[in-house]
Amino acid sequence: MKPTAIAVTQTQRINARAVLTALLLGMALALSQITPAGAQERPASFAELAERVSPAVVNITTSTMVAGRTGPQGIVPEGSPFEDFFRDFDDAPGQPRRSSALGSGFVISADGYVVTNNHVIEGADEILIEFFSGDELPAEVIGTDPNTDIALLKVEAEALTYVEFGDSDGMGSRVGDWVIAMGNPLGQGFSVSAGIVSARNRELSGTYDDYIQTDAAINRGNSGGPLFNMEGEVIGVNTAILSPNGGSIGIGFSMASNVVKNVVDQLQEYGETRRGWLGVRIQDVGEDMVDAIAGLDAPRGALVTEVPDGPAKDAGMMAGDVILSFDGRNVPDTRDLVRMVGNAPVGKTVDVIVLRAGDEVALGVTLGRRETMEPVAFPDDAAPEMAEPEEVLGLTLSEVTPELAERFQIAQDSGLVVLDVAPDSDAASKGIMPGDLITEAGQQKIATVADFNDRVEEARDGGRKSILLLIRRQGQPQFMALLVDE
Repeated sequence: MKPTAIAVTQTQRINARAVLTALLLGMALALSQITPAGAQERPASFAELAERVSPAVVNITTSTMVAGRTGPQGIVPEGSPFEDFFRDFDDAPGQPRRSSALGSGFVISADGYVVTNNHVIEGADEILIEFFSGDELPAEVIGTDPNTDIALLKVEAEALTYVEFGDSDGMGSRVGDWVIAMGNPLGQGFSVSAGIVSARNRELSGTYDDYIQTDAAINRGNSGGPLFNMEGEVIGVNTAILSPNGGSIGIGFSMASNVVKNVVDQLQEYGETRRGWLGVRIQDVGEDMVDAIAGLDAPRGALVTEVPDGPAKDAGMMAGDVILSFDGRNVPDTRDLVRMVGNAPVGKTVDVIVLRAGDEVALGVTLGRRETMEPVAFPDDAAPEMAEPEEVLGLTLSEVTPELAERFQIAQDSGLVVLDVAPDSDAASKGIMPGDLITEAGQQKIATVADFNDRVEEARDGGRKSILLLIRRQGQPQFMALLVDE
């Protein structure tokens, strides 16, 4: 009987293996089904992609006449990436000389339009484009945009190999997606580096910044070169690096292609940028302001602090409005609104939804052009009869007098001047200081301390914990929320 028993045991083991195999296959199938369809696999090689797009990537050499120094002649070649290092050792004045600089760029049309950074060609007397084949052609500047550090050049040529812009907000541009950077790092000639998108929506210093952060190696000389996705589309223009020593440490920044393409289209058509202008001053809605703004449930939108003569005022927008939507898109904060408006066509009438006194109001705003906007001074209101200073919510307040206007350099004669701030008050913790001018409380204009007290009582009666104040400091408006239970 033992052989039979053994035979049965082996059969059971075989069946168990079959069951286990089936289970493992089922798990593998299930895992494959939950894997994102668009997930990128690690490429075996970037060679095919590099070969396909490299003919459209160019080296850019610029030259400029500068005040001369004796410099490093004879130590390193003219235009060498180490020239600046040796120049620091010799500051003796000399004759004016021609200085060279190096950068990168890429061709975007068969007839010779080339994109690069503005800082690569700024101030240049001569610009020379070197193609991957080794051919060289002089270039002229079509237009520049210092705000995004983009320049458009043109060479006289036909049937050039070119690349196209991709969607920097789409597939292939997500955090973790593979990218390659191409250019002319440190004057060493054509070079390719690979990495991933490390972060999105980085802001460095500009109003219209929208940078893609990448760990693909970017060094001096890469400026103006393209950042490609795996489809061979340009999703960014390599512009800057974060580095303590001037070399790549894996933190590079490329201006997103959706910003660049809009700028390039305008430069190509007009030779300059033409950005939309709404005509308001705005600030972000802070967490502490939510309770003070009727109808707002979270810190979102852009709070209007001032509306000079212009498109927004013509459409009926008012200080204290919170812009929630622009041209059909939600407004998360002021940075996003600035980009939305700047990218909108001049002269277009857009739908703007604002929150006003708890209600959403629809406005139709015909956008002006930012580049030609003019500062507008507000007319002075008639000065009210003066009253004695009073303390409210930790603030010692006075109506504007000629003496106070001169003392605190106040340009208007309506509102309440802050004379003193109690050190242990909420006002002190919020940064309010003597010389600040309060012109609105509870999103209503105030001219007297009595007006201010009325607004505070209204906030308390309405069950609000705070009141929104419009404060001007050195002429600049800003909203602050102040607790009313002090």
